[in-house]
Amino acid sequence: MERLDWCKKQKKGPKFVKPSEALAREYLESAEESLRVLSKIKEINSRIWTATTKYYIEYFAFYAFLMRIGVKSEIHSCTIELARFLENKKFLKINISKILEEDKELRIENQYYLKNIFIQTDLEKLRDFVLEIKEIIDNLTEQEIEAIRISLNRVLA
Repeated sequence: MERLDWCKKQKKGPKFVKPSEALAREYLESAEESLRVLSKIKEINSRIWTATTKYYIEYFAFYAFLMRIGVKSEIHSCTIELARFLENKKFLKINISKILEEDKELRIENQYYLKNIFIQTDLEKLRDFVLEIKEIIDNLTEQEIEAIRISLNRVLA
């Protein structure tokens, strides 16, 4: 909760926008495109781009959920805090925040600090992750979206 307090004070922190099925679809398409890219990256065994692409697959999938409920966040750590909040409130049943947090750190280590850490990637598991988020989005009702937004408004207002 403390982190969300910091996030809401940031210019590019979490903000309410109009819920958008179209933007949710576009972010899911970006996640799926990134899956295809990752399959090619695995062929050349680039640890930097494996870490980066894996993280963005997961990030795009979750961001699709945020677009569907009408929340934008331009700070990755704040986006992860939104996931944690939604998990704690039982709006999300999967532990997205932990996945994003761990893979964000691996991306940073490989991309910015050139640590060359091996990244375990399972394309099927990542596909399943994207499909699970897609299913959550597809099954959201307007009442659920409103309940999520009301709950978020209590911490972001």
